[in-house]
Amino acid sequence: MTGLIIFLLIVVLLIGYTATMYNGLVRTRNEVKLAWSNIDVLLVQRHDELPKLVDVCKQYMQHERETLERVTQARSQVEAARHSGDVASVSAAEGVLRSGLANLYAVAERYPDLKADTMFRNLAARISALETAIADRREIYNDAANAQNVRIETFPDAMIASLFNFAPARLLKFDAAQTADVNIGLAFGK
Repeated sequence: MTGLIIFLLIVVLLIGYTATMYNGLVRTRNEVKLAWSNIDVLLVQRHDELPKLVDVCKQYMQHERETLERVTQARSQVEAARHSGDVASVSAAEGVLRSGLANLYAVAERYPDLKADTMFRNLAARISALETAIADRREIYNDAANAQNVRIETFPDAMIASLFNFAPARLLKFDAAQTADVNIGLAFGK
């Protein structure tokens, strides 16, 4: 009888321990999803601001259609990647977009009236602020993804993660050119 009670106590403790580990893994997975959702919100906000910036630029840049079209196409690529949920695709599309924005601001340097336009300056400042916020949120996302990945790879959580098919989270990485801030100062002659 005592052996049965000890056996049942051990089973209850193991079930409780397994449930605690499982719940911890669920919590870290949801933290990754939340962090990605916060990035997604900022990407949508920037996505909404870019057409306004392009429209303002069109009024001044009659001969720079190629630059404007590149920004518009890059915006579409980021949107498609964002909807796919593939972190690697978002990283690649972000690189193209940031390059297009840098070119747009460099071209804007040749248009003094555009640089002086209040709408252009406000939109450029808004987009720059969103870029900074995206970089901050990317760091939070990567921290959450790393925490999940560590739990999935370490004992004893690895056993539960494997049993319940917890997948590692992909880090959101940008190359050096992508992490450099878009130099909006160029657009203002600074």
